[in-house]
Amino acid sequence: MTKTENNYAFIDSQNLNLSIREQGWVLDFRRFRIYLKEKYSITKAFIFIGYVPQNQDLYTNLQKDGYILIFKPTLNLPNGGVKGNVDAELVLHSMIEYPNYDKALIVTGDGDFYCLVDYLLKKDKLHKLMVPNKNRFSSLFRKIMPHIIFMNNMQGMLGYKNAK
Repeated sequence: MTKTENNYAFIDSQNLNLSIREQGWVLDFRRFRIYLKEKYSITKAFIFIGYVPQNQDLYTNLQKDGYILIFKPTLNLPNGGVKGNVDAELVLHSMIEYPNYDKALIVTGDGDFYCLVDYLLKKDKLHKLMVPNKNRFSSLFRKIMPHIIFMNNMQGMLGYKNAK
């Protein structure tokens, strides 16, 4: 009997969402979760996201789709924007969960996560780094190119069918 893999995904939601939208499409998170499970044996997918009370429907839908949400409190900026940097939470939770998974799939193009990706790679715990946009990601990651999956050509498979 073959042992099934027990891999976890750690997803930088802001980087993923903005990078995909910059390419002119919208990610279907339900289809993305299924893809992660089927293609990469992801048993748990953590999404790191800033908490905004008005987005409760989004959070509920993500949970229904099988994601575990890790919230970061947000700050309202003077210009009306909202800031909720999730970097520390993603690194912390990937280390808290470290003994529980075989390999980690990190979803981001943000170079702030290079130390985590490099550490996981050296410990043979990195499954892949999934970068949302091959045209806009940290040059730090170029050192580990064979371990990168780019999402640019995944619109047909993972984009909303009715999205503009």
